[in-house]
Amino acid sequence: MARPVVGIIGNQHLINDQYPAHAGGAMNSEAVASVANCMPLLVPADPRFVSVEELMARCDGFLLTGGRPNVHPEHYGEEATAAHGDFDRARDAIVLPLVRECVERGQPFLGICRGFQEVNVAMGGSLYPEIRDLPGRDNHRMPPDGTLEEKFALRHSVRFAEGGVFHRLMGAQSVMTNTLHGQGIKRAGARVVIDGTAPDGTPEAIYIKDAPGFTLAVQWHPEWDAANDPVSRPLFEAFGDAVRAWANSGAVRKSA
Repeated sequence: MARPVVGIIGNQHLINDQYPAHAGGAMNSEAVASVANCMPLLVPADPRFVSVEELMARCDGFLLTGGRPNVHPEHYGEEATAAHGDFDRARDAIVLPLVRECVERGQPFLGICRGFQEVNVAMGGSLYPEIRDLPGRDNHRMPPDGTLEEKFALRHSVRFAEGGVFHRLMGAQSVMTNTLHGQGIKRAGARVVIDGTAPDGTPEAIYIKDAPGFTLAVQWHPEWDAANDPVSRPLFEAFGDAVRAWANSGAVRKSA
C-alpha cells in the first residue's frame, strides 16, 4: 500500500556561489520516512514552478522546514534591516498562503524553526529579528563551532501549558530541546496559541486554535535524531497519523 506523501518545503541555495539549487536536509526526509512513515517529497518552494493548489492536490501533508533565510518583514508590516538577515521571497510566496489554506481545509502540516515563524506570520503575527539582543533573553543561535552532535545537542527546557496539546502529546509538561534559531515570535498571529516556552520566555511551541487539522509547529529542530529522541519521535508519529488520516479521508471522498 502506497504511503501518504509529505511535501518537504525546500530552500534555495547557490552551490559554489554559482549554481542555483533547491535543497532540503536529509534528516527531514529521514524523519518523515522512518518515524512518520510517509513518503518524503522535496518541494521547490518557488511560484515559478509550483502553485499552492497543485501542492495541496498532490501532497497529503507538509513539513515546513528550517532554513537560513528569514521571512521578509514586509509580511508583518516592518522594514527590512541588516538584523533581519537574508530572505527567500519565493518561499514566502508559496508557504505563507499554503499555511492559510491548510488551516482552512484541515490539511496537516508540521512547522520547524523557520516553518514555526512562517505559521505565525501567515496568521498575522510578527517576529523579532534577533532574540539574543532582547533584554533578559538567551542566545538561541546554533553554536558556531563543533560537530553536528554538539550543534544539535539539548540546550534548554521547554515548558508546555498544563493539559495543553503538547503536554498531552509528549506525556510531560517540560522537555529538553536543541536550539538553533535567531528570530522568534514578537506578536502572536490570530488564533496562534503559544503552548510552550523556553525559560527566558521565548515561544517554542504553537498551534492554531479551532483549526480542523494538525497545525503544530516548534521553534527547535525535532528532525535531529527523530527516531530515538523522546520528544521528536511522538511529534513525528502524531504528524504521520494526521497525514494518513487526511489521505484516507481523500480516498473515501473519491470513492463516494
